Amino acid sequence: MFDLRFKAALGLSNIGEVPFSRVTLFNFQNRVLDYELQTGIKLLEQVFDKLSAQQIKDLSLKADIQRSDSTLVSSNIKKYSRLQLLIEVLVRLDRILKEEDMQFIGKQLQPYLKKGADKYIYGLKAKELPHELEKLGKVYCIVFEWMSRKEKYQGKKEFINFERAYREHFVVVEREAIPKPAKELNSSMLQSPDDPDATYRQKNGEHNKGFTINGTETANPENPLQLITDISVNPNNIDDSKILINRGDKLKEKTPELNEMHTDGGYGSEDNDKKFEKMGINQIITAVRGRESGIEKKIEQTGQSPDVYTVECPFQKVVSTPTKKRHKVRFDMNICKKCPLNDKCRIFKNKGRYYFTHEDCLQNRRNGNILNIPEERRKIKPNVEALMNEFKIRTPNGKLKVRGLIKANLFAFNTGIAINFGRIYRFVAQNGPINRLNLSIASVFQDIMSNMADLSLRIKIFLRDFIVYRFCWKYISPREIFWTNMPTMQTLNLICF
Repeated sequence: MFDLRFKAALGLSNIGEVPFSRVTLFNFQNRVLDYELQTGIKLLEQVFDKLSAQQIKDLSLKADIQRSDSTLVSSNIKKYSRLQLLIEVLVRLDRILKEEDMQFIGKQLQPYLKKGADKYIYGLKAKELPHELEKLGKVYCIVFEWMSRKEKYQGKKEFINFERAYREHFVVVEREAIPKPAKELNSSMLQSPDDPDATYRQKNGEHNKGFTINGTETANPENPLQLITDISVNPNNIDDSKILINRGDKLKEKTPELNEMHTDGGYGSEDNDKKFEKMGINQIITAVRGRESGIEKKIEQTGQSPDVYTVECPFQKVVSTPTKKRHKVRFDMNICKKCPLNDKCRIFKNKGRYYFTHEDCLQNRRNGNILNIPEERRKIKPNVEALMNEFKIRTPNGKLKVRGLIKANLFAFNTGIAINFGRIYRFVAQNGPINRLNLSIASVFQDIMSNMADLSLRIKIFLRDFIVYRFCWKYISPREIFWTNMPTMQTLNLICF
């Protein structure tokens, strides 16, 4: 049931010692999920935050510099086509139908119940496919009008999914359900009746139905090791920049010293620029989102009462003057005419005039921040890919073993706790106990190391005895005696390695 990793984590040094039942874990998980649904409080996130804060404090790690990235994970659901999804949602209504409604609604569902979604679609001819959506629209309309009047179906998962699919895929015109064109469908629509939280996203040629895990960790080069400070799980169709702006206050609350954040270009946005300016955080991006400028410009704010800016190109530096809504600079056209870059310069084509806003200044500053830090800190961000990989290796083929946003959160925070624990354990194993580490934590690591050593010795002895036992039975004992002792062999095989 539990392999040696679980036994070591639970402090069970005897290989034959049986830990608690897995049902205990499932019951605990269900209580945590119910509590979150009732209160909106993520208990495991609170545990992660308290643990990481204490670990950073005990190890005296600097959290002024951090880096952030995200990775896509698929929910543990089947991939449906549009027709498959609509039929599957319809068929599942049969699970909640009462006898008094079966006579009427059962007739509508019967063609699909006989075969199921997959076999029904497989039996369709190519010329029938375009008309199948219209046929389904009529069935959906009849069933919805009947069931929506019955209070006993309200709140049932199957009916909620049915109503959602009906409203997302059809438009009702004069009591007739007309299928929406494919271009009107969006990525937030129901992807599977098994996971209403999953969303769709296409990235780098990959089709993903699930969630995004965003992770942030310390990144100061002076730290002996780096630990995760923040984790969030979101629908995968939310932009990285929106995730960062939503987590900004939380990050600053947990690590008030934060003043430098390393991300890729996907996290840059006008809203983030404004928020980070107020919070005193410099965002360092490794790539620029959008079209690259032909001529490098530098915009700096030199005064605030009133706002005064300077705009600098490779050959000129000009002070701005305010207009009603923007700011304006006027470059010397005599210098511009002699500039070897004027064929690429938009300012030259606009007769030396350039208009900009404060938001343009913040964006320009963000794009140039990487040039204002020491060279050894300019390559900090790529190392966060290792953190994303630590999440991905726990999802076979990028797919979670669970469904739903809440359970995806449980996976992410449990994994984050394990990653931090593993990093500290490996550091202590290589460098010895740390004086400033909390004594209780240090004793835990020492106990684990001693248990692992004792467990390793017991494994060697057990394997030796087990191999000798099998050898003797195979080559010495009669075959009938071997088979009469099968319960003994089964007992041995139940011990997991």
